[in-house]
Amino acid sequence: MHRNPSASTSQETGRHAPVLSTEVRDALADRRPVVALESTIIAHGLPRPRNLQVAVELEELVRKAGAVPATVAVLDGRAHVGLTADRLERVAGDPAMRKLGHRDLAPALAQGASGATTVSATAFLAARAGLNVFATGGLGGVHREWTESQDESADLRLLARTGITVVCAGVKSILDVPATLQRLETLGVGVLGYGTEHFPGFYLSSSGEPVDWTVRTPQEVADVMRAREELGGPPAALIVANPVPEEEQLDPEVHDRVLAQALDACRERGIVGQAVTPFLLEYLMRETDGASLEANLAAVRGNVQLAARIAAAAAAR
Repeated sequence: MHRNPSASTSQETGRHAPVLSTEVRDALADRRPVVALESTIIAHGLPRPRNLQVAVELEELVRKAGAVPATVAVLDGRAHVGLTADRLERVAGDPAMRKLGHRDLAPALAQGASGATTVSATAFLAARAGLNVFATGGLGGVHREWTESQDESADLRLLARTGITVVCAGVKSILDVPATLQRLETLGVGVLGYGTEHFPGFYLSSSGEPVDWTVRTPQEVADVMRAREELGGPPAALIVANPVPEEEQLDPEVHDRVLAQALDACRERGIVGQAVTPFLLEYLMRETDGASLEANLAAVRGNVQLAARIAAAAAAR
């Protein structure tokens, strides 16, 4: 497997450099495929003990698809790319585990903190360690009513300068999807629809927004990755937008109705800033009797399997 061109040549030195698990380090040395996985869904996105069951399941899905899983987290001031079983259990079981974005990494490392990594932190640490494929559920993006709040996810700017391929189910449907796609274009982040001509809607198979490019096999994605690497230029992420299967998506009518209610409740309670996304996601999960969570998990499962196949195709060249 080729090294990520965004990786630093000094990535294995220094007290604050990422610590690679033995499994991940050996896979990289042997040029075998590796897939990065975020840990926020484990620590903050699922109830206990199901969160640990899902974490183990996702890693096993990566292995069955022919790649090595590298779940990312920060523990006691050290960034880990690939977790042993006991460390994975710690991330899942410790209620004090913080939520760390890219901007939080330096303070967390300097102060010996522990936390689960979001999309931005995971993408950064994975690329820093030399990985080139990362699987997650849905990305952050531009928030609704952006003209008033100027609120957008830190994911976007980080992905604009990190050369990693991200397999996801689009951006969270609570966001302004058209504005997010426009922002990704402005930032130079490539977007491929996997087997679809429409950008996925996270809980939904389609957001209704078109994509400019469609690919249909892992090898086609690997070909795009190779072309980007050979072209050179400033690093930026490549998003592979993989829709949740229609039979496993959240009912679109239920989604639209409950989301409208959630947005109204958010405005009535004066919830703003970083509190908006968790409030909306929790509202949807509660008011759909968990159906939104099941759709999210269906998307994540599909994404990690596809990411492993893409990593294998990229490593085989």
